[in-house]
Amino acid sequence: MRNSNKILIAVSGILFILLGILCIAKPGAALFSMAWLLGLITLISGIAELIMVLNAQRFIPNSGTRVLSAIFQILVGCLLLGHKWLVTISLPVIFAIFVLVEGIVIAVKSFDYKQVDFKYWWCLLILGVAGAVLGFLGLRNPDVAGKTLSILVGIGVIAEGISFLVTLGGINRFEKRVKDFKEDVAGYLGRE
Repeated sequence: MRNSNKILIAVSGILFILLGILCIAKPGAALFSMAWLLGLITLISGIAELIMVLNAQRFIPNSGTRVLSAIFQILVGCLLLGHKWLVTISLPVIFAIFVLVEGIVIAVKSFDYKQVDFKYWWCLLILGVAGAVLGFLGLRNPDVAGKTLSILVGIGVIAEGISFLVTLGGINRFEKRVKDFKEDVAGYLGRE
């Protein structure tokens, strides 16, 4: 791999780590950025779907509903981009509701696992109840849920940055092994 590509991977990894640290240190800014990004992604997704549906309209059955869906996504994207503060405030509540509902679903599923004699069904029950309780607490205190969401995103971004740096180490190791192998083969062929 060229050194310029390696430098790009290293810089990307370091920037991801710094961004993750920033998400953890400044949860309000992270939520605001997530709201903006959510609006942008929704808008781009709607535009892409509209273009795709209009280009393939004669091949796709019920394309009228897909056009309507694409237009709705475009409108929601514009709404999200135009009202970032509203989305920033609502993200922690949405996150808490998601955790609450998923916790309940996991707890209910645990009994299905018990019926098929899964030995650790009770772990799922405990995790599900814990998730439901955390979701409920997040609804009671959205500020904490927002900070938690920012911290989780920050940790995820840091992990991504670390994976870039680990990948770079793996690439370097692989290249060294290939170089050593080529030298061994050249030495072996040179002896004959």
